[in-house]
Formats: sequence, C-alpha cells, structure tokens
Amino acid sequence: MKSAIKLTRLSAAARLKLLEMIYRAGGGHTGGSLSSVDILVALYFHTLRYDPKDPDWPGRDRFILSKGHSVEGFYCVLAEAGYFPKEELSTYGAFNSRLYGHPTRKVPGVEVPTGALGHGLSVGVGMAIAGKRDHAAYRVFVLMGDGEQAEGSVWEAAMAASHYRLDNLVGIIDYNQLQISGKVDTVMRISPLVERWSAFGWTVHEADGNDPEGLGELFDRLPDSPDTPHLVIAHTTKGKGVSFMENNPAWHHRLPSVEEYELARRELEETLRREER
Repeated sequence: MKSAIKLTRLSAAARLKLLEMIYRAGGGHTGGSLSSVDILVALYFHTLRYDPKDPDWPGRDRFILSKGHSVEGFYCVLAEAGYFPKEELSTYGAFNSRLYGHPTRKVPGVEVPTGALGHGLSVGVGMAIAGKRDHAAYRVFVLMGDGEQAEGSVWEAAMAASHYRLDNLVGIIDYNQLQISGKVDTVMRISPLVERWSAFGWTVHEADGNDPEGLGELFDRLPDSPDTPHLVIAHTTKGKGVSFMENNPAWHHRLPSVEEYELARRELEETLRREER
C-alpha cells in the first residue's frame, strides 16, 4: 500500500499529461482514458505489489488493461510508478517509439498485449489459476470496458473463474455507460450488470470509479468472501475532468482542435493546482 501519496493529485497530473500526449501524437482515446485514470492510480499507488526495477518479479500482483485502447493513462501511471522515464511519454505515437496506441510487452510493466476486446479476462483467469496451483500470494486485476461486456469471451472467462473458485481474481468494469457508437445499453444492452455477474458466481461490488481513495480501500478488502472471484463495477464519467468532454461519446476517439486543447488544458491545470494546495 502507498496511501501516503495524495491519489487525487496523481490523477489530476495524469489527466493533464495524457491530454498532452494525445494532442501531440495527433490521436488517441481521450474519453475512456480520462474515465479510467482514477482506477489505475488507486491500483498502482495504493494496492498493487510490484517492483518497477524488476517488472517480472514473481511475487508481483498482475494487472491487465483489457480495454487496451485507453492506454494513454496507463502509460502515465507506469511512468509515474518508475517503470520507464517520464520523458519517454513525449514519444507516444512517434516513429520508433515503444509507446504504441495499445500496450505491448515492449513496455516494462505491461503483462500482455491487449486491445482486441474480450481477451483480457481470459488471460487473467489463466494467471489466477496458475497462482492457485503454485500456492502464490499474488492477485490478478483486470480492467475491462463496459462496451466490452458484449463480447462472448468475457462470459466464458467469467464462468471459468467461478468454476475454479478464483478468489485471487478481481475484475473491474470502467462503467461510464458510453462507447464509440453511443450509449452502451443502446448498442447492446448489458444491464443489469450486478445480477448478470452474480448469476455467473461472482461477488459483485459497486463503487465510485472516480474516487481513487475509496477504490483503494475497496481493493484492499478483497477478497472479502472466499472461493469466489470478485467484480468491481466502477461508476465513472467518460471524459472526466474536462467539462465539454464529459458524457460525450464523440470524445471516445477524437483529436482536440487548438482551441479545445487550450480550454481543456486550462481546466485540468486548475484542477491540478487545487490538488497541490
């Protein structure tokens, strides 16, 4: 646990940096990266056990960003955690950079390449089974998108996780209720999520996904029931932190204009100043 760090300040700094990265690179997944930052900050600066100097340390907790398109915030958090120099963030999307638009194993701290939605939880199930068979103490965390819940492979993995009683597995849904085509339930209804995941044998928790302190406390309590995998439905706001991006599906993947970038940057800088007081 690293709770002495002010998590909200780290989130504010990551939002400002990821916006700069996307603008400089000429593209990126703005809305979902902004919504998921607090989840990543809670994990990496409060809950997860890891060693950035030894990314493959066997005792580490495993994290999989199944919604791999929202990678910009992930890179910011990994750099802040010490996996690679922060200066490298400025190379995102550039020729010969290892910071691609989806995470790959070229980047220290990335467990598995992701972005083909629906695969992350299956990989997490395999890691959790391996941990059980090795009598290892690590936990496995998988962050999924809400639109990703329409993938059949998610539910095959969910069924397997409960069958094997993987209480060392924590699934998290970035539940901002929007995807590139609009409202998630309009594109493909996934609600009621609590009842669906419970029916698959998971212990389900709901939380404010933009409250990193609260999330950290919740993650620390898990597993609070033995022999079942755990799901955290993290209620978030797509485009969190930028007023004109919030709850607007157009910002799933869109490059800000000069004027939009300056306005967004000023809003995020003001938030960061407040958090630094």
